[in-house]
Amino acid sequence: MAGVRWSAALLIGAGLLVTAFPAVLAGRLDQQIGRSEVRVYSSPFSVLRGADLEAMDLPRRLDRLGYRRVHQRPAASGEYFWGRQTFWIFQRAHRSAGRDHPARLTGLELDPSGRVVAAIDSRRSLISRHRDVLLELEGEVLAESLDELRAPREPVTLAQLPESVWRPVLAAEDARFFEHGALDTRSLARAALANLRAGRVVQGGSTITQQLVKNRDLSPRRTLTRKASEAVLALALESEYDKREILEAYLNSVYFGQVEGVAIYGLGRAARTFFSRPAADLSLAEAAALAALIQAPNRLSPVRHPEALRKRRDWVLGRMEELGWASASQVSAARQRGVEPHLTRPRSTAPRAFLRFVRDFLAEHRRGGHRWAGSRIETTLDPLAQAAAVEAVAQGLERLERSRRSLAGSDLSAALVSLDASSGRVLAWVGGDPRRRDGELFDRVRQARRQPGSAIKPLLLLEAFEDCGDRRPLTLASRIADEPLVMEVDGQLWRPKNFDHRFHGVVSLRRALRESYNVPFVRIARWCGLEATARRLRRAGLDLGQAPPPSFSLGAVEVAPLELASAYQVIAAGGRRRDPFPVFRVERSGGKKVFGWRGRSRRVVTASTAWLVHTALLDAVERGTARGAALEGLPAAAKTGTSSDLRDAWLVGHVGRVVTAVWVGRDRGESLGLTGAQAAVPIWKAY
Repeated sequence: MAGVRWSAALLIGAGLLVTAFPAVLAGRLDQQIGRSEVRVYSSPFSVLRGADLEAMDLPRRLDRLGYRRVHQRPAASGEYFWGRQTFWIFQRAHRSAGRDHPARLTGLELDPSGRVVAAIDSRRSLISRHRDVLLELEGEVLAESLDELRAPREPVTLAQLPESVWRPVLAAEDARFFEHGALDTRSLARAALANLRAGRVVQGGSTITQQLVKNRDLSPRRTLTRKASEAVLALALESEYDKREILEAYLNSVYFGQVEGVAIYGLGRAARTFFSRPAADLSLAEAAALAALIQAPNRLSPVRHPEALRKRRDWVLGRMEELGWASASQVSAARQRGVEPHLTRPRSTAPRAFLRFVRDFLAEHRRGGHRWAGSRIETTLDPLAQAAAVEAVAQGLERLERSRRSLAGSDLSAALVSLDASSGRVLAWVGGDPRRRDGELFDRVRQARRQPGSAIKPLLLLEAFEDCGDRRPLTLASRIADEPLVMEVDGQLWRPKNFDHRFHGVVSLRRALRESYNVPFVRIARWCGLEATARRLRRAGLDLGQAPPPSFSLGAVEVAPLELASAYQVIAAGGRRRDPFPVFRVERSGGKKVFGWRGRSRRVVTASTAWLVHTALLDAVERGTARGAALEGLPAAAKTGTSSDLRDAWLVGHVGRVVTAVWVGRDRGESLGLTGAQAAVPIWKAY
């Protein structure tokens, strides 16, 4: 009966070879995505004709991708050279937008001012003659999970490592790795006997190749079917790749447990985490301890179970001596060493709040969206914009805590979201305080609903300039009374006041926005119709609820930063609002596309109305309450906002088609004691 089950399992495994394995056989092994893996990428970066080399920060983008700057025309992929007239990039082979791109040498020709005017190939022939996109850089790996918090891997190569570092792994897991094929018949026979005696699968006998397949492509459940599939896939893997490349891929993907809730994958990251040094610098005792850890990373954790790990570590050292890979004196000296770690606490650099948005977006818009194992996910995030946003928020909060003692150690936090108004792409996303490990557990970009204060005023003008209810639309020159106003609301009298507690007589609408006077905007909303104005705001993307009070005209409603940024797209994009989205494409490990998103938009107002509001915001930055948000050499159009009792500080605006919203406040809703100009504007400028 067992033989029948094994034969059936082997046939199923052969089927898996055809249906699940083609991607593993294409390209470099360390770049492949297994069926149980996820890889999340940033957006590729397009080099456009006419772009300024320094303005797009091309060298930094290449450095982040791991390219090496050389002092002559590159001779190998992964290198770049910045010459006086040509910027040469030898791109690595990569996959993007459903296509495999081969390694290629490209030269970007520069004019005297440093602008890119053309692209040439290795023979200096023009390429992309009729295209504006001259070159597209591959996306960065943002994360390798949408569920767990992972430390970024630190890849190693066998050429970098002494044998005393990687041999212990073979001693612990597969001593005959370089001698047998994909399967080790001796180990299989030994495991089969143990399994027959137990009447169930209790021992694997897996080779390093089988373990790599299991970790990347199969369920962790111990069944005969899975073992057969594992064996077939291992045979295919070893027919395509040499042993050293397979071992290297294994060392870079094997699991070493968790430290403070952060998962550790790969020998390089494990060495850095547990012993605070590069893998190449590990001692024999340390390398043996990490090799021992692979068997049961949680049960043998050096942090929680050092004695259990030491026992296993000493066994590994004994095997090293038996195999002739270490001398008796080396093993004796290593056994004298403890296994207590010298921790460097791992820190995930993944944009956690953004990744949760990705996960929720896929779950909402894709059938079976919760099943993303074995997927390559291409997102919209710009890695440089994201890095700048994280730094700006962190430094901004630190500055506030230094300048205001009452905020130090408080529940002070912030959010920043940046959108491409021409498409709805999310460019940057900071959901909380990046300095704190739990800073983004609550995503303030989507979940913090706070009052926007005066940041809502430009959106009121969408209705005022477009239709103004059934009245004649207003203009920037329209005259509005900034004089005492009394309105009855739910049986009570409401007397709106200006921030400076003064009235300024009859003022132009342009001045009312520039100086952020409150009373004129209440009059504008009432004149055009409170319900008509609220309908326009809803169409722009704000969730105002049913029958909001008249005070919504001064921002006395709750909105999330993402909502407000999305609504401001209407001003930046000629009257159209585009649904914000974080993902371009999802494909399976075999390359099959399972999800794609092109964006959705709707017209909210005419382009002329959007342009009028845009010019008013330019004036607010040039001469008004948002003048602190001015950016040298860039036309910024923005508005500050401050809610009642100085609880929330905002800056929302755009430069070109890039819309950014910044919120600063306290999570429990207590007074921040600062205005938008004081708390949010410095973060906007730093970003």
